[in-house]
Amino acid sequence: MTEQQICFDDGATYERMMGKWSRLAGEVFLDWLAPPSCMRWVDVGCGNGAFTELLVERYAPNSLQGIDPSEEQLAFARTRPAARVAQFSQGDAMALPFPDDNFDVAVMALVIFYVPDPAKGVAEMVRVVCPGGTVAAYAWDILGGGLPFAAMVPEVRAAGITPRLPPCVGASRLDAMCELWTGAGLGAVETREVSVQRTFADFDDLWTTLLATPGVGPQVAAMAAGDVELLKARARVCLPADDTGRITCSARANAVKGRVPK
Repeated sequence: MTEQQICFDDGATYERMMGKWSRLAGEVFLDWLAPPSCMRWVDVGCGNGAFTELLVERYAPNSLQGIDPSEEQLAFARTRPAARVAQFSQGDAMALPFPDDNFDVAVMALVIFYVPDPAKGVAEMVRVVCPGGTVAAYAWDILGGGLPFAAMVPEVRAAGITPRLPPCVGASRLDAMCELWTGAGLGAVETREVSVQRTFADFDDLWTTLLATPGVGPQVAAMAAGDVELLKARARVCLPADDTGRITCSARANAVKGRVPK
């Protein structure tokens, strides 16, 4: 697999492909984070608002800012019920458009490996969070085989497709995340793994979701029809259905949290 830039510019497609996965992992992540209600939040790299919506549903934030570089993703986020509470703005994770000590919690959901300079992104979260506040993130353990549909990677490679990786994929390793957080001066740093499962109604449901993945979908679309059918046959073998036709896939993320010193 090669490390190339992956762009997410279609909020609806992202919702089908990754938004549901993000919420599944986000539920476990937030149970671990266990923040109080009525806090001031910033969701860095909020994308189409999947995780932002979860924050609104579960923790009744006093205020919530969502920042993302993609205006198309933000347009989708603004159609969510969360928009009654959250404000969504275009911005750069490495240059957050907020003053110092402006939030109680800063989070990155499935984002750290897309930030060109992860250390700078973490430093910016630390800057905008008040003393005693929390900086946290979770990201797929790609190098450890935790990415959704990881079981398909050998078959995709056999079909001549080279799935793309985020540019800073190494930043999602548990040890790397711990180093980023401690290196930014955060205290009480903790890490954990987050394992989740997602069940698809049938193979067609899973296949169309897989094709929505920007790292694979466009390359499959360019394949000859016969090669696509062969790849689908291989996918059926490595992602078998149960007696009802449903297919359950697993994924694993790494998570980290730390406190801004008082």
